Amino acid sequence: MAEFRAVFAAHLLSLLGVVVSELALTVLVYDLTGSPLLSALTFALGLLPYIVGGTLLAGVADRYPARRVLVVCDLLCAVCVAVMLVPATPVAGLLALRCLVAAIAPAFTGTRMAALTDILGEGDLYVLGRSLLRIVSQSAMLIGFGAGGLLLTVLSPRGAITVTVATFLCSAALLRFGTRDRPARATRGDGGGTLLAESLSGARLILGDRRVRALMLLFWVPPTFVVAPEALAAPYADAIGAPPAALGLLLCAMAVGHIGAELFVGSALSPRNRSRIVLPVAAAGLLPLLVYAVRPGLPLALAALALAGAGAAYVIGLDQWFVDAVPRELRGRAMTLLTAGLMTVQGLGMALAGLAAEFFPVHQVVAGSGIVGTVCTLLLVAEARRTDPRRRSCTEGRDGADRHVTSR
Repeated sequence: MAEFRAVFAAHLLSLLGVVVSELALTVLVYDLTGSPLLSALTFALGLLPYIVGGTLLAGVADRYPARRVLVVCDLLCAVCVAVMLVPATPVAGLLALRCLVAAIAPAFTGTRMAALTDILGEGDLYVLGRSLLRIVSQSAMLIGFGAGGLLLTVLSPRGAITVTVATFLCSAALLRFGTRDRPARATRGDGGGTLLAESLSGARLILGDRRVRALMLLFWVPPTFVVAPEALAAPYADAIGAPPAALGLLLCAMAVGHIGAELFVGSALSPRNRSRIVLPVAAAGLLPLLVYAVRPGLPLALAALALAGAGAAYVIGLDQWFVDAVPRELRGRAMTLLTAGLMTVQGLGMALAGLAAEFFPVHQVVAGSGIVGTVCTLLLVAEARRTDPRRRSCTEGRDGADRHVTSR
């Protein structure tokens, strides 16, 4: 399908550009300041503004035509990155521009996710399309960091950042000329008139629905805890006396498991079976982290991380449940809020894991994340079962039959 190919290519280009710019900007800030704190903060600022942008700008996803939103977001990001190239831009300006790009990102991603239901429909094609984009995201991170490292051997940090400007512009062109111009999902004023009012009222409606809230938390909670071993990969490699190359393996193992599981579930399982595995796989997905309780060596740790990454395969079926549960007129805002929350909780999870590691051994922190995360996920699994409309329909039908028999 031509439209999806354009969206796919735009996603790949912009994602590679973002990953390259993250690495190059981190190096640039360190070169300018010599501060490890500010260098690390550059990465953190790619996550923290998501919740602000996702909450305050969510309304654009439903209020304006999707193609216009996507193109404008790409162009705004291209302008922000272009300003980073100006030698006179101070470090504070670089960090502020990084925040602005991160604040725009959830509106772009949420709009694109909602637009996929228009391009691919609301059934299995949408689920497979989302799965493919996730696989690309995981792969692009691996490739992008490698490509960024190579670029920095031949270009200055600002030279490498130039690549990101080009990728954003190419993404905007692909979306502008490769996708149809569809009308907005909601009319202006549906959420109270102003963009901010629509964004906040949409968030209240979305989180006020018990079923949607349970599914959204099921997207958010496991990633909050599964990031612990990645956040603590460097100190863990040092603790077990692993060689420097082991750090790269520890950081890649989870992504490899995730990609493999997505490919298998998406290609080998039917839509019905994908739906069946959602809750069992979500419930068990963090259990491999318990291996860290015995302070495993590198091979066993890599196997545990790959299995934990594979646990994310439950999201394929969960995508369909989420689309079915959210009304069409709220879909853009729901997708934007989902994306913003997901990025925010991962940043929060990394921060909490780092804080815990100040007081406890790294391997105990990772194992503890697996235990606490599993308990929280089991509570959400129970809530998802209780709010399942198919379960309620069966119960109501059975209760109705019982009342009918009794009345006789």
